[in-house]
Amino acid sequence: MKKEIYINGSVNEVRIAITENGKLAEYFIEQPEKARSIGNIYYGKVNNIVNNISAAFIDIGSNQDAFLPFSEIEEGFESLLTDDDDFGLDGDNSEEVKKEAEPLEIDYEEFSDDSDDSKSATMAESANDGNETLTEESTQEESKDAKKTDKTKKGRNPRQSKRPVKKEIELKEKQNIIVQVVREAYAQKGAKVTTRIALPGRHVVFLPFDNILGISKKIRSGQERRRLRTLAKQVLPKGSGCIIRTAAEEKSEIELKRDWEDLIEKWKEIEYKIKANDPPMLLYQDMQLAASVIRDLFTKDVTKVYIDSRKLHKEIASYLQWASPQLFEKIELYEGQKPIFDNFGIEKAIENSYRRKIDLPAGGSIVIDQTEAMFVIDVNTSKSSEKMQEQNYLKTNLEAAIEAARQIRIRDMSGIILIDFIDMHTEASRKKLFSVMRNEIRKDRAKTMIYPLTMLGLMQITRQRINQNISEKVTEKCPTCNGRGRIASKAVLINSMDRWLKNFRNDSSEFRLRLQVHPHIADYITDGTLSKISKLMIKYFVKINLEQTELVQIDQFRFISVKKSKDITSEYL
Repeated sequence: MKKEIYINGSVNEVRIAITENGKLAEYFIEQPEKARSIGNIYYGKVNNIVNNISAAFIDIGSNQDAFLPFSEIEEGFESLLTDDDDFGLDGDNSEEVKKEAEPLEIDYEEFSDDSDDSKSATMAESANDGNETLTEESTQEESKDAKKTDKTKKGRNPRQSKRPVKKEIELKEKQNIIVQVVREAYAQKGAKVTTRIALPGRHVVFLPFDNILGISKKIRSGQERRRLRTLAKQVLPKGSGCIIRTAAEEKSEIELKRDWEDLIEKWKEIEYKIKANDPPMLLYQDMQLAASVIRDLFTKDVTKVYIDSRKLHKEIASYLQWASPQLFEKIELYEGQKPIFDNFGIEKAIENSYRRKIDLPAGGSIVIDQTEAMFVIDVNTSKSSEKMQEQNYLKTNLEAAIEAARQIRIRDMSGIILIDFIDMHTEASRKKLFSVMRNEIRKDRAKTMIYPLTMLGLMQITRQRINQNISEKVTEKCPTCNGRGRIASKAVLINSMDRWLKNFRNDSSEFRLRLQVHPHIADYITDGTLSKISKLMIKYFVKINLEQTELVQIDQFRFISVKKSKDITSEYL
C-alpha cells in the first residue's frame, strides 16, 4: 500500500493529510484557538471527588477541570501509542499482567438480530465516556482466573463486560497530583487525564512510574527482542519502565540510547519543575501536531512526506536528522505554484469531509448527521430493476461500508456510530457486508468495536474518542441562529482567503484589492497589533482595503479588483 503524508502550513493553521493508495485516509488540523493538549503533563490539584461516578476532577489551570476516572488505569499510556506499538510484556517483568485491547473479530453467529435487548445493552455499554477511562489493574490472581475462563469459551460475546474489578483509589481533596491528558476536552466536558505518565519518543516510550518492559509484538525476532531488552536494562533508571516501539527494530545502540537519554532528561526537568512550583501548572507540552505526526506515524511504509512550509520543513528535517537519519531523504519541500492540497487532489477530498451527503460510484449515496448522542449514517440506493434489486443493494451497501469507514477515520468520529444500510434479504449478503466493514475498520488506529447487522439493517459501531472530531475543530456555533446550526469557523475562512490570495498572486500582477466581509469576521481579522489581514498582505505583497457589509454572509468573503472595479472572487477559488 502506497502511503504518503502532506503537510500544509498557513497563516492560521496547520493541516496534515495522510493518503493510502492516493485516497485521503486521515486528516488532522491544528489551530491556535484550539491548541492540541494530548500528551501534555500537568501538576494539578484534586478539586472534587465524586464516588458515585468513580472519578475525580482535577484543577490543571484550564477553564474546565480535568476528568480523572478510577477505571482502566492502564489505558493511560495506550492512548499515546500507535497501531505499530501493540506490545506484550517482556523479560524480567513477565509476571506483570497487561490487559490486551479487546479483539475486533466477532463471531457473527453469536448475535441474535431480533434481540432488542442485545441492541440496548450494546449501545448502553458505550454511551458514557466516563466508563471508558481509568481504574487500577485487577490483581494477578483475578487476571489468571479471567484467562482460565476465557480458554473455556469458543468465542467472546461483546455483550458481556470485560472490565477488570474496580478498586478504591486513595485521593483526597486539595491533594497535589501529576496527570497526563489522554483525551481532548470537547463540548462541555473537560480533558480526560491519567496518573500513568508516558513520555513518547521516536523509538521508545518512557514510563517513569511503571516498572514494566514492553516490546512491540511486531518485533518477532527472539534475538532482536533480547538485544532490545538488554539495552533497556542498561539505560532505564530503577523503578521506571518503557515500551519499545516497532520503529526500534534493528536500530543501532547509539540511536536507541540517545532516545532513552533524551526522554529521561525531559523527565528530570519535569521533576525539577514540580519541586520549584505550586499547582496548577503545565509541566510538559508534547510536540505540536506536525512534529508529533512525524514522530508517531512516519514509519517505513510511508513513501514520501511533502511540506509546503519552509519553517516546518526545517523543524522536521532537524528532528529526523537527530532521530531517524535514514528517513531524511523521504521528506521534500513543496515549492509548486498551486496550493499543495489542490496540486495533489486532496482539497476536494477534504471538502467532502464537511459535506452532509457523499455520492457513491454506483449511484447511491450516504448521508452523515451528528446528534448529541451519536453519529448517524444513512445509506441511499440508486434506481434499479426489481430483478437486480438484491445485487444492487449489496453493491451499494459494500460501497457505502468502504466510504463510511473512510469518513469515520477522516472526520475522527467517536462514541456511538449507527449506520442504516439498505435492507437485504439473504443472510449471505448480510455476512459479506459485515466482513467487508470489519476489514475496513481494521485500518483504523483508534479502538473500534463493530457489531453485525440487526434485522432492521442497522450496524452499530463504537469508537474511542481521543481528539475533537473535525466538525468540532472547523465549525462553530452560528451567532445568527443561537447555535442551532453550524458555519465554517473564522480560522477556516482565513485559510480559504490564504489559498485564494496564493492563486491570485500566481496569475495576476495587481497589487490592490478590496475585501468585503461580514462585520463579525472583520472584527476577528483586524484584531491584534499585527492582525491576520496584515499578515496576509505581507505574505502576498498586496494592499487590501477592508470593507464591512452585512450583505456578505458570515462564512463568505468577496475580493474586488480595484483596477477592474469588479468582483473577482470566483476566478481564483
